[in-house]
Amino acid sequence: MNDTDAPLPPDDLGHRISEVFDLIGALYRRGLRKLEQGEEIEGVSVGVRSVLTLLHRYGPMTVPQMGRVMTLTRQFVQRMVNDAVARGWVEATPNPAHQRSSLIRITEEGEAVITAILAREHALNRQVGGDLTEAELRACMRVLKEMLKTFDHVDVD
Repeated sequence: MNDTDAPLPPDDLGHRISEVFDLIGALYRRGLRKLEQGEEIEGVSVGVRSVLTLLHRYGPMTVPQMGRVMTLTRQFVQRMVNDAVARGWVEATPNPAHQRSSLIRITEEGEAVITAILAREHALNRQVGGDLTEAELRACMRVLKEMLKTFDHVDVD
């Protein structure tokens, strides 16, 4: 093990993690702008896109479930679901586990919309340079998951 493989002392870790947060902030803001530009192409807001992506990947969910996964308020998610319902991209179906909380299901039209969005985004993501390796991406994911755990106690509602 060399010096770069040893765990950092808490003070050094805190400073380095701040640098990571700065980069994440810039990446998030630029990525959000790019997604907003996509809204002009597909007519899908960033919030509705998030709902469609979640339902595309994981299947039907309740609004509270989506809010927990996305760490967004139930009210915000409900507004995005309402927008998607109005466009015919999702629909409410009965929930056998809970009569008052419908399952939200993506429609065929919604699948077509999110598939096109994800394909456009995939083409953009393929342009990431740096000759990144699987090990580097695994390490990145590990770091980000550890950072996320720091905020597990934060209530979003």
